[in-house]
Amino acid sequence: MVQAYILIQTEVGKAAAVASAIAALEGVATAEDVTGPYDVIVRAEANTVDELGKLVVARIQGVDGITRTLTCPVVHL
Repeated sequence: MVQAYILIQTEVGKAAAVASAIAALEGVATAEDVTGPYDVIVRAEANTVDELGKLVVARIQGVDGITRTLTCPVVHL
């Protein structure tokens, strides 16, 4: 299982709608509005790195109102 945090910047006033839309996607464990340089933080899970990439590029980045994403894979040191 591959897990990652996805930090998302949105258009002004779109954070709540973006978080709600992303929370409904398969593979998304949580999607929450936050303050700071990012507007939404998502925790996502997939079976492989390739599946995680497809989730981010094909589904999450397709949500209306997103301007930028940064994917941070979880590592176990």
